[in-house]
Amino acid sequence: MPKTIASIKQGLDARLGKALTLKAHGGRKKTIERCGVLAETYPSVFIVELDQDENNFERVSYSYTDILTDAVELVFTDDKKELAL
Repeated sequence: MPKTIASIKQGLDARLGKALTLKAHGGRKKTIERCGVLAETYPSVFIVELDQDENNFERVSYSYTDILTDAVELVFTDDKKELAL
């Protein structure tokens, strides 16, 4: 079943405040992996607040099209279960 931007946004709206692991393709065989919490969603982007122990940045934002095109992968960790979006 193909995903749409609206369904991706609805899925993220339901998981606000949940812990996640974010994998982003940085180009040229680079993959960036970060842990944090889904903080906010907006009409075009979502914001992840990162763990300060592991990262230099406080927050990062990505668009829903990044998930749609598989440039970003989110794995939610709830109750020791992994829920991939």
